[in-house]
Amino acid sequence: MLTDDAITEVVQRALREDAPWGDVTSEALIPEEASATASVVAREAGVLAGTRVLLSVAREVDPLIEVTLRAADGDHFAPGQTLAELSGSARGILRAERIALNLLQRLSGIATLTSAYVAQTEGTRAQIVDTRKTTPGLRALERDAVVAGGGRNHRFSLSDAVLVKDNHLAILLAQGLTVTEALVDLKQRLSHTTRVEVEVDRLDQIEEVLAAGVDTIMLDNFGPDDLVEGVAQVAGRALVEASGGVNLGTVGRIAASGVDLISVGALTHSARALDLGLDIAIDVPAGRAPAGFAAV
Repeated sequence: MLTDDAITEVVQRALREDAPWGDVTSEALIPEEASATASVVAREAGVLAGTRVLLSVAREVDPLIEVTLRAADGDHFAPGQTLAELSGSARGILRAERIALNLLQRLSGIATLTSAYVAQTEGTRAQIVDTRKTTPGLRALERDAVVAGGGRNHRFSLSDAVLVKDNHLAILLAQGLTVTEALVDLKQRLSHTTRVEVEVDRLDQIEEVLAAGVDTIMLDNFGPDDLVEGVAQVAGRALVEASGGVNLGTVGRIAASGVDLISVGALTHSARALDLGLDIAIDVPAGRAPAGFAAV
């Protein structure tokens, strides 16, 4: 889902926001011909995501900045590990620094949190999936980070698949239709390629939903025992997704119930940005260093 165009759009918008009329500090302080080398260094352990974004930031700021990746998306890293190296215009690297780090830290935080959830499901059939609870404008990047962490993507947008939730059903039932009738009518008006998922919040709703031939049934805010019973009731007639009440303390037991999917909004709406830094050395030509600076 993450295209080069999507990355470029985000990066260009971020750079315009950060330096709409240039970097007045670097332009006044750093000689135009000064070069620099810099390393992206992990201050804590985690899982890397966003290397394509780093490359895009450097390219947009100055195509002559060289970026050497020392790790790939999905790699686990340790504190002190160098993840990437940059060389080129000192002004360019300084302008790229904040945007590159902001995005790398955010995306690596998502990948790291996703990896922790995935680890809790080891030995089960359950797959960890994300939701639409993403940062507006960053959905493609954040969901790519989920994949880097070992998770999978749910529908990307409202246009991709049908997900009938309790409010949808309430409106339909107010028209006098049964749940099964409403869903059958819905499926007749959809393309045969459009998948249909329906949310239920009680065990007694499962049969009337399955009778419509849906693809996936979401068991929303079910307790552990009801999840086990719900999976047994579905009996392979549809994929079973668990949602609600999912955290690192509960996800293992939810996975053990036999569900196929566990959707976790926290992957993108509550991930903590990782601590990454940019260690930089500027090479100022002799005779051009401002007062207080030494040429190196």
